[in-house]
Amino acid sequence: MTYRGVVVARNGAVATSQPLATAVGLHILQEGGNFVDAALGISATLAVVEPYNSHLGGDAFIILYDASTRKVHALNASGPAPLAATPDRFRDGIPLRGIASASVPGLVSAWALLHERYATRELSDLLQPAIRYAQQGFPAGYRYSQVFHAHADVLKAFPITWRELLPDGELPYPGKMVTQPQLGWSLSRIATAGPLDFYRGAIAERIVRHCQHHGGLFTESDLAQPPAEWLEPLCVQYRGYTLYAQPPVSQGHILAQMMNLLEGYDLRQMGALSADVIHLQVEAKKLAFADRQAYLGDPRFVRVPMDRLLSKEYAERRRGQIDIHHAAQEVTAGEIEHDTTYFCVVDRYGNAISFIQSVFHSFGCAEVAEGTGILFNNRMTGFSLDPNSPNVLQPGKRTAHTLNAWLVTRDGELAFVGGTPGGDVQVQSNTQILCNLIDFGMNPQEAVEAPRWQHDSEGLKIERRVPAETLQELERRGHCVILLPDWGQSGAVQVIAVHPESRALLAGSDPRCDGHAAGW
Repeated sequence: MTYRGVVVARNGAVATSQPLATAVGLHILQEGGNFVDAALGISATLAVVEPYNSHLGGDAFIILYDASTRKVHALNASGPAPLAATPDRFRDGIPLRGIASASVPGLVSAWALLHERYATRELSDLLQPAIRYAQQGFPAGYRYSQVFHAHADVLKAFPITWRELLPDGELPYPGKMVTQPQLGWSLSRIATAGPLDFYRGAIAERIVRHCQHHGGLFTESDLAQPPAEWLEPLCVQYRGYTLYAQPPVSQGHILAQMMNLLEGYDLRQMGALSADVIHLQVEAKKLAFADRQAYLGDPRFVRVPMDRLLSKEYAERRRGQIDIHHAAQEVTAGEIEHDTTYFCVVDRYGNAISFIQSVFHSFGCAEVAEGTGILFNNRMTGFSLDPNSPNVLQPGKRTAHTLNAWLVTRDGELAFVGGTPGGDVQVQSNTQILCNLIDFGMNPQEAVEAPRWQHDSEGLKIERRVPAETLQELERRGHCVILLPDWGQSGAVQVIAVHPESRALLAGSDPRCDGHAAGW
């Protein structure tokens, strides 16, 4: 049994991290809009109702399925470091907070490309729900209140941020009406003047003016070139399915590599939540993350050997380094010849979009550009200052990115679309979800509710709902097991599946967040 019921629909489905955003997307679909129309309305709404997770000053990565051509496309909307961002400016390290830690925002440039190619409705119409929520207000939820209270000291350190996110100067309580008039102004400018106003118009002028007075590095030149671009997605085969993942600078290759490694084992025979399955998933994660450290960077500055990393031959060679009986304590790269929001939409035509947007850490750099209501990312902290790293900071370079989204087809037809926030946990959660769906035949709600793990330098953190015998066996194999609460893993997965026979849509949303799936 699942904690929530799986949503089953035929004419369209939406799964997001916030019920108000889900309602916006569903309404657009019901009014005749398509998958991109709904996605644009959702994306803008999430910036208003979940400012701590994503905002107009953040980035986005998108994978979409075009049912008319049966083609899959990737959109990278991560911005580069400002041209003034040299390692010499950060001799004491890149600060976590403050406008100097922000890279050029890409989200709004993604709106421009998506709308230009796929939308059927005017952007001014699609942004109206977000504008109303910003100007007229919305009631704060429990999580909204909790996050603001938990970060009150951070926000108070930036008086402009405090004033523009909290116009009445009071922290929100559940049910309190929240307005953001300056953000409403920015959204209205984008709705009437177009997305490029963010980069070359009145919004850009306010951003640059704020940077000039508060130590930011953005200039008119930095903002003049909107960073979003269409790219070819990464692609690997897994048990008869085709998995599409984000290309660099996203670390989507980790997900593809992990699935390549796991394909060599009969996971179904081992059983879901068995020690064998979790052990193999964790060991695959270790190998793929080691390759990320060694090879991932901006392809415009460094060569990323993706064809080799994703080859079945390379996976077979790396698989030989996995010991089924013992956890590896140290792994190296193979030789080559943290907050975010995610949502997905499938429309009545079978088009699908997998969309993830972020400001990186909660509240990003914590600085709002005065008069805009726009909160900026702190993605610059993703760079290395090690000159030997492929991800070393350089002016105009994009940092290696945790954001990634995925989509799966079978025989050219859409099968699954999904993703999750969570920084480095994203690819780990996504791997577990894909195994749940493909290897263990779970429906989307079962797949997202199943107990999950995450691995980092502290150890193997795993929800205590995992069977006791599995936990004991993992410890015996050398894993440092750290128990999480029943629902304590940090992902917030959203998934939509297409029934292979009826083509009905099955949507699931993670109870670990405020997520909500809906369809019609």
